[in-house]
Amino acid sequence: MSVLENLRKRSGLLVTIVGLALLAFVLTGLLEKSSSGSSKDKSVGEIAGKMIDYSSFNAKVQDAVENKKRNSGKTALEESEMDGIVQQAWNQVINEEVMNKEYEKLGISVSDEELYDLMIDHPHPALIRNLSDPQTGKIAPAFADASGALSPAKIKEFTQKMTPEQETSWTQLETFIRQIRINEKYNNLIKKGLYVTTAAAKRDYIAQNSNIAIKYVAKNYKVIPDSTIKVTDADLNTYYAAHQNEFKQEASRKIEYVAFDISPSQEDKDDALKSMQGVANNFKGTKTGEDSAFVISESDTHNMDLSFHAKGTLSPAIDSIMFKEDIGTVFGPYLENGSFKVSKLIAVKKSADSAKVRHILLAYKGSGASESVTRTKEQAKTEADSLLKLLKKGAKFADYVEKFSDDGGKRMPPNKKPNESYPGKGGDYGWLNPKSQFVEPFKNAGLDGKKGDIVIAESQFGYHIIEVMDSKGSQKKVEVATIERKLEPSSKTMQAVFVHASEFAGKNNTNELFQKAVIENKLNKRIADNIKENDKTIAGIESPRTLIRWTYDNKKGTVSDPLEFGNKFVVAVLAEIREKGTAPLLQVKDDVTAKVIKEKKGEMIAKELSSSITPGVQIEALAAKMKLNVEQAQNINFNASAIQGAGNQPSVIGAVSVLKANTISKPLSGKDGVFVVFVESVKEAPAQKDYKIHQTAALAQLQPRVENEVYDALKTNANIVEHLVKFY
Repeated sequence: MSVLENLRKRSGLLVTIVGLALLAFVLTGLLEKSSSGSSKDKSVGEIAGKMIDYSSFNAKVQDAVENKKRNSGKTALEESEMDGIVQQAWNQVINEEVMNKEYEKLGISVSDEELYDLMIDHPHPALIRNLSDPQTGKIAPAFADASGALSPAKIKEFTQKMTPEQETSWTQLETFIRQIRINEKYNNLIKKGLYVTTAAAKRDYIAQNSNIAIKYVAKNYKVIPDSTIKVTDADLNTYYAAHQNEFKQEASRKIEYVAFDISPSQEDKDDALKSMQGVANNFKGTKTGEDSAFVISESDTHNMDLSFHAKGTLSPAIDSIMFKEDIGTVFGPYLENGSFKVSKLIAVKKSADSAKVRHILLAYKGSGASESVTRTKEQAKTEADSLLKLLKKGAKFADYVEKFSDDGGKRMPPNKKPNESYPGKGGDYGWLNPKSQFVEPFKNAGLDGKKGDIVIAESQFGYHIIEVMDSKGSQKKVEVATIERKLEPSSKTMQAVFVHASEFAGKNNTNELFQKAVIENKLNKRIADNIKENDKTIAGIESPRTLIRWTYDNKKGTVSDPLEFGNKFVVAVLAEIREKGTAPLLQVKDDVTAKVIKEKKGEMIAKELSSSITPGVQIEALAAKMKLNVEQAQNINFNASAIQGAGNQPSVIGAVSVLKANTISKPLSGKDGVFVVFVESVKEAPAQKDYKIHQTAALAQLQPRVENEVYDALKTNANIVEHLVKFY
């Protein structure tokens, strides 16, 4: 029996869910796709050996599509929304196949009575979040009590008005809370099972608090040229066999590609210039009042800039011209930032260099000035007009600020006294200029007015009644209308680029031919490596899903047909295929070779150093004999991450942290060279009576790792394989 049914039984009511947030697990939106071929081809992935069938998986996300559209009011979803939905659906399937089996094996569940308590009597934090405004964090009014907390009584009170759709959402929310609680129980079970022994706590304490001071010499591997080291196949096989874990990898692909840019030809430029010349001629003939409509209809932006500009704030191409020519002057066409433009001087005005103003703000609901304002926009405008008339008849501005203004700046800051001034006091913000950080309508009203003017200006905060208390200087400002059209390649040009790319792909359809053609034609070859099957991006390629899918559908060495991405055609060769597991030796041969060379160098240097370490030898004498410098480092212990002057050297630190004072180490191979270390002194960790505090601290560090690491471990054990890119 669900909690909803329990609630009906106990209260005889239905829950009305007003403004219920969509649940985190409720998936929405997805493109329909069909699949064909073998059962493996119809699989979106594999979890713990089980094939996840495309049709059943897609059914989950198909339902989510309708939920998303229904709740967002959209008829189509954006690509980013689709990606999120598909991934969320996949995560849900992983949880079902991996975690639910764990819960079943352990007998973990949540009873209906317990769920009722979590939903009604003692609301779970996740329930509270889902019944709250995501922007403000406040409980939806329909469910909040006088203090703003979630009210069980309110939930019961509204049950009688629930619609079937709301009932469905509530049932989904029940499932969500039940699942969260089961997961919490599972994690708590593991957390309670963790224990740090006294011996472990003591060991960690000593490792963290025992410090040694050292002197050391180091000989870098680089002093021996790689070319002098002979590496055999047997060496490679031996190292590879002994270091399998170093070559574990996820499935990935590497491609090399050339891009054929689709850019406008000279013919395209000439045609665009001719077209814009006609626009310029027509622009000259537009009458006053017609300019705005003409700009909106002819410009790619479908927008007209109505603001006035000071000298130096227009585009350099037109700035000087528009400040010396007459109103009606048309300039262009001119090419700027990839667009042909035509500009016309619409109006000229004089504006102050600076002005001193004060204002009264009349906000309205939704204007952004204050959440407590309830008046409508129309009411705010009517009130502003009424106050303006009274102010012009002699009403005291400062009095009206205190009585009517919604500007929070009028309130005195805590660090000020009544007789002290501050920005906003009495509505007075002092002097402003064109660069001042005020909204443009407010700033322009002050700069455009004369001393004594009182005007109304509208901004995103509401209606400002502004008095110009004083002004200084004068400058010319201009209003310029600009029509712009992006210079685009024609279909003829695109076809020509496509033909060129197709010829390249057709003639160079093997990796060998591809590489040879790149060199002969001096093409810019680009590389994209470590491409995962469900990656969403490749640097430099717009929406590359098609290319990523191609890399997983073809064999190594395959050359692609031209693929269009934004303003380019791409021809790629599949240079490398890496499958999940241990990389074969051939694939990592270069890496293994480098490691073997380093290992051999280490053996050579260690042998050389060993021959110079005689009983009682001092580190200084060893350094002089080997022509090396003696370095010093303090506070070295097992938990140290680096050696002063030598960087990160974990193997060296591990070895020297257990040496006794006044002892010299044998040669130790590090990341960059071979070290010999002399321990000058050892500062032992202070003795402790017991280690309970350290046990508690260690446990506190362990427990937070449970939620992520246990889940990751179970996922790894399930050997999850994903093929979502083939379908979405």
